[in-house]
Amino acid sequence: MGDNFLAEMIIILSTTLRFATPIIFAAIGGIFAEKSGVINIGLEGMMIMGAFFGVWGTHISGSSLIGILCAIIFSALTAALHGILCIFLRANQVISGIGINLFATSLTSYLIQKLFGTQGQTSIVKVVPYPKEFFMNIPIIGPFLAELNWFVIGAILLVIVSWFIFYKTNIGYRIRSVGEHPKAADTLGINVYKTRFLCVIVSGILAGLGGASLSIASVNLFRVGMVSGRGYIGLAAMIFGNWKPQTTFIACLIFSLSQTFEIIFQKFGFNVPTEIYFMIPYILTMFALAFFVRKSNSPKALGEFYDKGKR
Repeated sequence: MGDNFLAEMIIILSTTLRFATPIIFAAIGGIFAEKSGVINIGLEGMMIMGAFFGVWGTHISGSSLIGILCAIIFSALTAALHGILCIFLRANQVISGIGINLFATSLTSYLIQKLFGTQGQTSIVKVVPYPKEFFMNIPIIGPFLAELNWFVIGAILLVIVSWFIFYKTNIGYRIRSVGEHPKAADTLGINVYKTRFLCVIVSGILAGLGGASLSIASVNLFRVGMVSGRGYIGLAAMIFGNWKPQTTFIACLIFSLSQTFEIIFQKFGFNVPTEIYFMIPYILTMFALAFFVRKSNSPKALGEFYDKGKR
């Protein structure tokens, strides 16, 4: 009885972490952009680019590492487009982000047909290798680690590293000062435009890795619609977590735990339509946005253009 309970808990916890991983990458990416003062609604599109080009890079090279590199490059380029439009050309940040999402969806749908000769999904590629057998031999925590993948471990480390960067380093101080008081930061010699642009690039890279965690770690292909709103859920988790890595991580786990309800309810013999389980994360997203946006403490200069010459 005890062994069965432990095995079930390992499955539930590891599944929750796997479901949370792409959302964590997107949410932490969103924190980098928005802590610097730039709204990044385009996380969804950047995840799509990372998911597709991760598969494409793996397909043409036979190496999942090359696939990850391609996911990073193309999601960074997409983020750069958003950064140029919003920071230098003063475009509306929300509209730019929505445009990025529509662009990524359309482009990847077109490239599936052109590059793979198929409709709706790519060819099957290799997933990122993970030494499951090695971890199984580790006492106590081995069975749990064996159910994860490198992206899950990377997401957990990302939360720790990003917290350290934001609150324990001069880089984090610069990012936060640009997002709170850009004029004061400029007076202290901090390049507001450069800081914001680099943060948007980092945001895109992390979102792209989140997308790649779906396509070359969870499954071994890309299909249209596979990101399925996780970029938006990441934004909701970021707001729910008050733009802090540690609480955003907890919010991501809450959103993802709802996806494991199917496993939990099946253990108790409940027969609920699968569609109900799929609805829960999005219902929680709407709840978070409806009740926590006004109560959250967003960066004071979030969404505001900075004009260096204006005093």
